[in-house]
Amino acid sequence: MGKSLKRLSTRPHELRHPKRLAARPHNTPFTLAGAMAPITLPGALTLAHAEALAGITLAQIVRPGAPVAYGGFTSNVDMKSGSPAFGTPEYVKACFGTGPLARYVGLPWRSSNATGSDVADEQATYESLMSLWGAFLGGCNILIHGAGWLESGLTASFEKFILNVEMLQMFAEIFQPLIVSDAEIGVETIAEVPPGGHFFSTQYTIRASEIWQRTLRDFTAPPRAPAIIAALDDFVTRRRLEGAAQPAS
Repeated sequence: MGKSLKRLSTRPHELRHPKRLAARPHNTPFTLAGAMAPITLPGALTLAHAEALAGITLAQIVRPGAPVAYGGFTSNVDMKSGSPAFGTPEYVKACFGTGPLARYVGLPWRSSNATGSDVADEQATYESLMSLWGAFLGGCNILIHGAGWLESGLTASFEKFILNVEMLQMFAEIFQPLIVSDAEIGVETIAEVPPGGHFFSTQYTIRASEIWQRTLRDFTAPPRAPAIIAALDDFVTRRRLEGAAQPAS
């Protein structure tokens, strides 16, 4: 992903400062197939591309040379209610189409981690996971709504924030290059374990166990103001007791 970002960015220094890249204005058409765009994905992506280029062109007219990012937010709708649907096959396919369109015009692409679920449940989990696969395999350079997003963006959730952060950490590890070397293959370790044996007691496994133990032991929690923590806890407790409107179906 780093090489792709370097090729797309017109300002190499932004690679060393992701916040600067994220600070670029994002022109993001919200094109829902069947609602504000054609029902077919090729038609929806064509309209989204035209709208994105129109906004980017306007930005260059107002401020020539202004850094911009190509945003994509194309999905389908619930055919019963007309509400936005996320984490669907159509949403993922739209990501696969939007990434190349952004690269075609030489701009970084902004994507999302979206779900239509009202609570941090199984639906929220699999829709977020599908959204993230679409974003990352589509080659996104900027991911917003990365953690905590619920109810098509109407609410946020501490519980889902934790789930999403763990998902993002997993994706960060997935996209780490696989190192292949004599030490990593460990032929000697394979040879030292007899048939019917196990690898729990090998030095490779012991060293790996030491890594996670050291990580937990050395962790330092970020500074937090007690008054703010108390106010947030009180707010969450009060809102949970108040309840919420039941979803209409």
